[in-house]
Amino acid sequence: MVYKSVVRKALFRMHGGDAERVHETTLAALSALSPLARFVRRAPAGERTVFGVRFPNPVGLAAGLDKNGRALPAWGALGFGFIEVGTVTRHAQPGNPRPRLFRLRASEAIINRMGFNNDGALELANRLDRLGPPAVPLGISLGKSKVTPVEEALEDYQASLRALHRHGDYFAVNISSPNTPGLRSLQDRAALTSLLSGLTATARELAGSGTPKPLLVKIAPDLTDSAIGEVLEVCAEHGVAGLIATNTTLARDGLAPADRALAGEAGGLSGRPLAARAREVVRFVSRETDGKLPIIGVGGIASADDAKRMLDAGASLLQIYTGFIYEGPGLVRRIVKSV
Repeated sequence: MVYKSVVRKALFRMHGGDAERVHETTLAALSALSPLARFVRRAPAGERTVFGVRFPNPVGLAAGLDKNGRALPAWGALGFGFIEVGTVTRHAQPGNPRPRLFRLRASEAIINRMGFNNDGALELANRLDRLGPPAVPLGISLGKSKVTPVEEALEDYQASLRALHRHGDYFAVNISSPNTPGLRSLQDRAALTSLLSGLTATARELAGSGTPKPLLVKIAPDLTDSAIGEVLEVCAEHGVAGLIATNTTLARDGLAPADRALAGEAGGLSGRPLAARAREVVRFVSRETDGKLPIIGVGGIASADDAKRMLDAGASLLQIYTGFIYEGPGLVRRIVKSV
């Protein structure tokens, strides 16, 4: 209640309401406070092992909130059971022109067209070298650089995987952001087959005589059931360890009347309006794979009840982002306590 009535109001007014500047300021503050995180001790709650990785609890930080891994210790101290950094690309890039991040307050949603702004894979690897491993599992989301043609996407992903391999507990192959031209075409069968064939081979090579680190595929909520079915077939053919469902949506369904003026902004929508569709996709994937393919469920989780419904749909793990912005750190604790 304190977060929503005091802290959130102050944050949303900061910098004249510029959502991206507030995001950057908050990350800087969390980064500065990170040394204190080592004094926080949290007992595991809901511990589970998924795709060979032990998670102290099933609630993770979704990719996009801490793209460059600036505040890793802080996330664990806030109760997250795992962290996903990125999406990171082979080449550092500034992303799309500002403004590119918009709050739809009445709908508890966000539209973003960030465009994978990040410091690049090598810089992230250097930062992780300096910080050392976080207290909870670390996932790394990999994407395609904007300057790289779609036809050369495999080499781009492979370079990032090689640079960051020693740091990640799992790697997410992001082929579903709507904000990089041509990226979603990598969800098509032929392109995805080529991409996953090359990436799984690289993962085996990097593992040497050990077990390859898990590769997961992150899909869009806007795919039809038949398209998702094709993605699942390709994933099965190449031994993909899991699926992340879902990314942001291009749809604008379920927005509150007060937010319709922003509906025309380009970019992906996240938050409460995405919840039902994200659960539908998770339920479909779980049914099509007989529950054998682990799923990280993400999209519209803003309460403990939302989390339970996502788990009931078939998710093994959860991720939050927009819900964290609107509900604050207490959301993590409420979900962990309930599951």
